[in-house]
Parts: sequence; C-alpha cells; structure tokens
Amino acid sequence: MAGGQALAAGIFAGVLSAGIPVWTKTSLKSLVTDGDRVTGAVLEQDGRTVTVSAAKGVMLAAGGFDHDMAMRRHYQSATLGAWSLGSEGNTGDAIRIAQQAGADLALMDQAWWFPAVAPLPGAAPQVLLAERSLPGSFIVNDSGSRFVNESTDYMSFGQRGASQGAGRRPGRHHVAGLRPAVPKQLRAGRPVYPRMSLPRAWYDAKIAHRAASPEELAQKMKVSQDTLKATYQRFNTLAAAGEDDDFGRGRSAYDRYYGDPTVTPNPNLRPLDGPLYAIQVVLSDLGTCGGVRADGMARALREDGRPDTGAVRDRELGGERVRPGVSGCGCDDRAGPGVRPHRGTAHVRPASRAGQGPARDDKAGAEGEARRQATSPQSRP
Repeated sequence: MAGGQALAAGIFAGVLSAGIPVWTKTSLKSLVTDGDRVTGAVLEQDGRTVTVSAAKGVMLAAGGFDHDMAMRRHYQSATLGAWSLGSEGNTGDAIRIAQQAGADLALMDQAWWFPAVAPLPGAAPQVLLAERSLPGSFIVNDSGSRFVNESTDYMSFGQRGASQGAGRRPGRHHVAGLRPAVPKQLRAGRPVYPRMSLPRAWYDAKIAHRAASPEELAQKMKVSQDTLKATYQRFNTLAAAGEDDDFGRGRSAYDRYYGDPTVTPNPNLRPLDGPLYAIQVVLSDLGTCGGVRADGMARALREDGRPDTGAVRDRELGGERVRPGVSGCGCDDRAGPGVRPHRGTAHVRPASRAGQGPARDDKAGAEGEARRQATSPQSRP
C-alpha cells in the first residue's frame, strides 16, 4: 500500500486505535446550532435519523463539489461539462450545509485543473500530461488561436483556459497540427500508447480529425479557417527558430522535462508539415479547491470574519489561498497530498484531553515539505 491509500490507512488506523466509533452508510443532513455555535450534527445512518452532540466542535471532511454541476456552473463556468476525475462522492453536501449554518466560502472558482482528451459517451476523460510538451503540436481555443504555453503545468494551463474571454467556450480546446509521426509516439491517455493509431471511435465521435491542410482541419474543428491558418503559419515560424516569442514554450526546465531531447534547439518545438491531426481537449480536473473559509486553526469563518468556534473543516473541504500553478505532481500548494473522504461524512471531534488545546494547523511545516518535494528530482511524475 502506497501513496494516498497508505496515508488514508494510517489515519484510519489512528482512529481505530483511539477507540473512535466509525459509522458506514452515514451521511450528513444538517448542523445543529446554538446561536453562533455549532453544537452537533444531524445524520442519516443506515435509514435512521441520528442527532450527535459535540462538546468541542464538528469537523467537516467531505471533499469538494467536483460532481455537482449546478454548483460548478454557478461558481466556475457555465460551459463546463461533467469532466471531473475527482471522487464521485464529492458533490458539495458539506459545503452547502456549512453555508446554511452561516459559514463563508472562498476560492469556489478554482479547481485542480487538468486538460484531457474529450471522453467518448459514457467514458472518462484521459488526462494530457507529457503529450502537451511534445514538439509537433499546439493547442488552440475555439477561435483557432493559441492562448497558452502548451507545456506549462496542468494547473496553470487550466487557470488560463478557464479565464478565456466572453464569447469563447473555456471548457473546450483542440490539440492541433499533429504530424503523422506524432500519433505513433503519443500516449494520449490510456487507450493510445506509442506506435498505436488514434482509435476509430475518436473519429466517429468527432473527437479526432485528420486533414491535408490547416483550412480543411479548421472546417472539421469548426473554428475560423483564416485564424487557424495564421496560427499554423506563426507557430511554424517560431518553431523553426526554436524560440516561442508568444508564450515562452520550452524556456523552463518544467517544459523541457517532457520534451523530445532529440529535437534541437528547443525540445518542445518543431515545425509542422504534411497531413494534420486534431484532438478535442476538455478542461477536466482532479477536484475542486473552494469551500469553507477558515482561520489558521481551521475554524470556520463567517462572512464578517468571526470564527465559528464549534465548526472545523478539513483542508480538502475549504479554501485557503491557491497560488498559480503547482509545485509538483502529488502535492498541492497547501499541504501536500489531500485526503478525500466519502461524501457527507461528518467527523465529530471529541473533547480534547486535559491540558491539550485544539490541534493547530501546522501550515509552515506542511508547506516546507511541499517545497522540498517540488525541488526534488523525483517531484515530477
């Protein structure tokens, strides 16, 4: 057992050793309040309604709102589809319930964005990580223009994609201009491995297109022919010189990590010619970032900034600040790997032992570890 499973197993072992009861088939329905204090929780436990009183507070640990499309379209973008790769149980239950109890929310517009190949009907998106850094391709928005350094980290890519201007569809983009040799090298998600052709089902579903010219490709992609042709010509000019003056692709070690070292002078750039391919890309994610605003002791805050001394939220539920980009895969800019418990589970924090105050949020130590991981040679996946 390793990674997140090992972390969750260790936490669960600690719960069992402390003698804390664990209820399965249990969901949070509401919080019990007394004035400004949260004093308990109403649960539905295996078909019965149970009210649990809490002497010191209630800890909410129920993930984000990855799969509540009404919340996502309200707080993030009306054009997002059901493309999240987060836990299916993350439907925002605890966030809504905490807000009803008076808690303030923050960073609801943010997610751990991850560009992905558009899914076939009934299937999940396939993330694009290394593929975006390979030379011989570029990514355009629905106007046919490049808008980002394609090789940048997935979080920065998503933040840029989500911020596209009015009249555009920030949830959908295209990888365009793939040379015939690239699909044989590309691992575009689990269905496509090196030296495999793009799946016939992708063409049938209009996820993939093949054309002899930029104009023909633009017609199939349903973008402006003039704009895509100009983008194609501009990209080829930059790629031939080995310098992306528009977006700086290939200038950072992060960019070059997944590039092709046999391509010089820039392992992320190569001019295009011959038949062209395009693959539809959607803005997927690993989960949402926003939730209950809290202070340094993880106490939920009201809109006026006053702490609710009876409610505590875990990191994955709520909104600290989110810096642009990511430090490294497997750690976030808050406290390293996140734990995403099942939906709507309320963990009632027992009274602290004599002489012990509430547990503090050791943010400095956690961020130090995140920085250490980010600078480690093994920090990239």
